[in-house]
Amino acid sequence: MKTYPFDDRAIAWRTIDGFDHASYAILSVDEHARIVDLLLKFAANERVALHRHGADYRTLVLQGELRIYRPDGTLKEVRPVGSYVAGRAGGEPHTEGGGDQDAIVYFTNRNIDGPIYEILDEDHTVVATFGLPEFQALYNAQAEAVA
Repeated sequence: MKTYPFDDRAIAWRTIDGFDHASYAILSVDEHARIVDLLLKFAANERVALHRHGADYRTLVLQGELRIYRPDGTLKEVRPVGSYVAGRAGGEPHTEGGGDQDAIVYFTNRNIDGPIYEILDEDHTVVATFGLPEFQALYNAQAEAVA
């Protein structure tokens, strides 16, 4: 489904080496309230690394469609533009990515108590984690790059 593009020209998208097919813009990190808000851009017809959510989250698809895949690669769900989802920590590991155009999705992670995301290898072994300290460091580096 073709959607109108979200005007992201004012967003300074950033990437993390080794995490292909996605870029991010952190909107805020509130360590006291245990909330991280960010935008993620998923490349069209690509998938990010296998991962699990370690915090409650809310998503709103702003552009394109977000495709969710099971660990075996089968398509689990398609969230079209405008879709709002509230999810709980845990759940099945998955990959996700854009549909036929880049997907831009607003994520808010809440009730953070440990890793927000656990990045997994093909055996579901945790190979990296991103929690409040990592997001605060990324947010600080993002702010320095803009200054």
